[in-house]
Amino acid sequence: MTESAPTRIYVDADACPVKDEIYKVAERHGLPVSVVAGSFIRVPAHPLIERIAAGSGMDAADDWIAERVQPGDIVVTADVPLASRCVKAGAEVLAPNGKPFSEASIGMTLAVRNLMTDLRSSGEITGGPRGFTPRDRSAFLSALDTTIRRIARRRPSPPAQPQT
Repeated sequence: MTESAPTRIYVDADACPVKDEIYKVAERHGLPVSVVAGSFIRVPAHPLIERIAAGSGMDAADDWIAERVQPGDIVVTADVPLASRCVKAGAEVLAPNGKPFSEASIGMTLAVRNLMTDLRSSGEITGGPRGFTPRDRSAFLSALDTTIRRIARRRPSPPAQPQT
């Protein structure tokens, strides 16, 4: 994490329900956003927002994010394997419902995800995820703002400018 590299927010955008919220919070904090999808996705015309079409290959967007993320960055994704890769790279990772992924939780989260995948592939009916609610949106906004502030507190202060 260098002083010249501000926190960047990476958005796994293909199915992200909180993109508009991310844009607003990022603008308020002056943070750049990389909106990464497998193909073209519409984003607001704003100098802090960059659109990345990572390609149509399996996990192309995930690979693009995982190869670039670094400590001090934030990743927004519901994709547990991508979250695991980003946590290991030192990034802060949030699900769209505001749930943080951390070193302490990612192992169990990944194991449950893999178990559910195995059950579904064997024909077990496990149901899908619950619907996204206004409470989830509110929790996400709070978690994103808290995460940005926590990262800012950890960053070294710039050197004092000599007075002339």
